[in-house]
Amino acid sequence: MTKIWFITGASKGFGREWAEAALERGDKVAATARKLETLDALVDTHGDAVLPIQLDVADREADFSAVKTVADHFGKLDIVVNNAGYGHFGMIEELTEDEARSQMETNLFGALWVTQAALPIMREQGSGHIIQVSSIGGISAFPTVGVYHASKWALEGFSQSLAQEVAGFGINVTLIEPGGFSTDWSGPSATRSEENPAYAEVREAAKNRPSASDPGDPTATRGAILKVVDADKPPLRVFFGRLPLDIATKDYESRLATWNDWQTVALEAHGA
Repeated sequence: MTKIWFITGASKGFGREWAEAALERGDKVAATARKLETLDALVDTHGDAVLPIQLDVADREADFSAVKTVADHFGKLDIVVNNAGYGHFGMIEELTEDEARSQMETNLFGALWVTQAALPIMREQGSGHIIQVSSIGGISAFPTVGVYHASKWALEGFSQSLAQEVAGFGINVTLIEPGGFSTDWSGPSATRSEENPAYAEVREAAKNRPSASDPGDPTATRGAILKVVDADKPPLRVFFGRLPLDIATKDYESRLATWNDWQTVALEAHGA
């Protein structure tokens, strides 16, 4: 059965790859981008199967309008992919208020508004799948991208709550948690704070993160995303890439060890 997708940030990266994957197998896609012309090639290749929409996901009213337009146009809404987002590089001390708020407006609130817009439609249908594009940075954290982590950790939190809230309506929620991939996430799409020289050594050390030296192939994720959306029981969380499981395992082992080491203090804090 043909599925109807709504994909934000479909001009490049994962959004473009997944739009192509859906279209090539006969599904229909509402593709959004901040600049409509970046979707021209997609429309030229796939014609009426693509509904291009200009959208800045930070605009709540525009998000609701776009989602309604898609449901009205195609008659239903099966899969929503909240992919629009970017990385901001800057030490916590270096962040300006505008930089921090902009990161949250796009990565967190953009996904929240689109999700809210889609839920009434999916509840009425009795089906639907919300795909939230998180990151290994949604469950772990590294220097230089603290506010990016904050946006993705928040996305993870509300999405886990959401999954429990909407399961009874036949709606699934999945957090895709990629490791490093050969996209322009850290290149032209990224923004950067003014650098404080006090953090020069920290910044240099951060360049040696494993994901930076062994990036995954974005095209290879096409088959992976189709397996996720076609699953009878899709996962709440799934890693994309070779490195995330190792990073997460080490991180959670460390957390559990620390929690156990300090459990006597936790019990003391509970009181009699």
